[in-house]
Amino acid sequence: MNELNLETSPYLLQHANNPVHWKAWNEKTLAEAKKENKLIIISIGYSACHWCHVMEHESFEDEDVATVMNSSFVNIKIDREERPDIDAIYMKAVQMMTGHGGWPMNVVTLPDGRPIWGGTYFRKNDWINSLEKLQELYIQKPETIFEYAEKLYEGLQTISIIPKNETATDFNFEILETLLKKWTKSFDWEFGGMARAPKFMMPTNYEFLMRYGYQTNNTEIAEFVNLTLTKMAFGGLFDTLDGGFARYSVDMKWHVPHFEKMLYDNGQLVTLYAHAYKLTKKNLYKEVIEKTLKFVEKEWLTPEGSFYSALDADSLNQKNHLEEGAFYVWTKPELQAILQEDFELFSEVFNVNEFGFWEHENYVLIQNQTLEQIAKQHNISLETLEQQKKSWEQLLYLEREKRNKPRLDDKCLTSWNAIMLKGFIEAYKALNNKKYLEIALQNANFIQKNLWSSNGNLFRTYKNGKATINGYLEDYGHVIAAFISLYEATLNEKWLHDAKQLMDYCFDYFYDEKEQFFAFTSTEDSALITTHFEVEDNVIPASNSVIAECLYKLSIYFENGYYEKICQQMLHHIIPTIDYPSAFSNWLNVLLHFSEQNKELAICGENAIEILQKINQNYYPNCIIAGSEKPSKLPFLQNQYEENETLLYLCQNKSCQKPTTDLGEIFEKLKIQA
Repeated sequence: MNELNLETSPYLLQHANNPVHWKAWNEKTLAEAKKENKLIIISIGYSACHWCHVMEHESFEDEDVATVMNSSFVNIKIDREERPDIDAIYMKAVQMMTGHGGWPMNVVTLPDGRPIWGGTYFRKNDWINSLEKLQELYIQKPETIFEYAEKLYEGLQTISIIPKNETATDFNFEILETLLKKWTKSFDWEFGGMARAPKFMMPTNYEFLMRYGYQTNNTEIAEFVNLTLTKMAFGGLFDTLDGGFARYSVDMKWHVPHFEKMLYDNGQLVTLYAHAYKLTKKNLYKEVIEKTLKFVEKEWLTPEGSFYSALDADSLNQKNHLEEGAFYVWTKPELQAILQEDFELFSEVFNVNEFGFWEHENYVLIQNQTLEQIAKQHNISLETLEQQKKSWEQLLYLEREKRNKPRLDDKCLTSWNAIMLKGFIEAYKALNNKKYLEIALQNANFIQKNLWSSNGNLFRTYKNGKATINGYLEDYGHVIAAFISLYEATLNEKWLHDAKQLMDYCFDYFYDEKEQFFAFTSTEDSALITTHFEVEDNVIPASNSVIAECLYKLSIYFENGYYEKICQQMLHHIIPTIDYPSAFSNWLNVLLHFSEQNKELAICGENAIEILQKINQNYYPNCIIAGSEKPSKLPFLQNQYEENETLLYLCQNKSCQKPTTDLGEIFEKLKIQA
């Protein structure tokens, strides 16, 4: 029988009424497969995944499919967001077998979990035929299957090993020029991003490129980042009516999104746009931040202070059928009826024309000109057009709210909450909006109260008042990063000490002395078929690169040489392996911390917070900031406080300049010299 009704994951519950006898991944299910000597089907997806819903409807709701699956297999359904550890390992297997990956992901394994076959989306007949042939082979020629399983298993073990660099640790920054030369060949100079479709935002790519352009005075790279951020904000990818970004666009121009909205994307993008706003002061970036955080607060912030995970790509259309993007798209007659005499100007701004057309008479709103350009063409003031745009967006928002909303994934994931927490903090730093800090503190306190156990470990997920699943390295890395960011905004050392405590827990339960990296899964958890070390940055940066950056910052705050050594060691092994920089951009950002341009600033005295706020509104990615309004025992700040004055200490290479009270002097010294 189907046992998914016992779970809390919205994705698993979506499959609870399937005729397939789904079970959750647990010791009992795995033991049953071994006892009955049955092949295991592992089907992995997530609640906002459009093609997961399609395969469910075509296959898993079908009685013929269920008969095949139930008669010969143990069937396990997994929410990849709850169990990224299992997803990562079997995704590697699918990529080895087929050359590509994605979701839904479906793998057939031996009773001991070793994979023998897999892929992503399958049509009903292909799925049935493949399963029947596998079962036939398993009965008639098991030796063939066992031989293939062993070879695949050996391959998985091999790719889990990170090559060691045995040369001396001496970072050569010329490698950045070499990598950038290769990378720029993939740049899309018309719409920004990489010159391919589909287009994912990849925030860590633009965090690194923005910093690299800034620190090297490379105007071409800086222009490319601004082009990309502007076009992403213009495109249908960004919901201009209600804020928030969809997961990716299916085309080159950021136009037609895969309509689901994910918490982790929006948290990272708020951080990215906050940093870009500090650097450029572009009003468009401020608008993106404010609209997105308003959306997050309205749709995802819970009364307890946590954030929900996602909104689905699909929603009910006018015929009451689930349809991708139904909530977001418009027909021309609809827009004409709502906007009336304003329609012609509106259609120029948002391209109700061939450029903005999608399919089936539907349009996805997209800009391809600035308001300044359009105002000039129509001989109207920019202020007038800006006001009209706001009025149109409000009209359409109210009309759209009458539609059936996309389904909500209401579980709370620790790492994603921490990513969004950091987004609120970075927005507060950039815009000095105290509401953002209040929400950030609310969420940080939620994490501490509900997701951090008295045993020292973090939990992965929270729903219905209960935290479950032991946390992964990803959870620790992002919580530590968010707590450090919270310290940088408040100078409350509690957050630094909490970050350090979690980091020390990572050394106890995740660090592998032999591999010299942190495993994705705690040693407290049951072992999977192979150990996963996450080192490639993706739509979320690799947990090891996040940990490395946190180690660097904590090594300065606590003057901890061991933290610095481990950070350098990890970098030292990774840098020579980099072929394509977009998959290691967060590592490259960590590498920049060791450049000669990196500085530290201590602000000590009763006006420290006031000065901090002024500094935080500027873009200084190469400066680690600390401070205190009173005497501090933090190693970096010891003996730097003096009564009745606020002193600023600028340091570099573990050497501090003479303290000053002149903030203007500090601003001048923090500038990157051309």
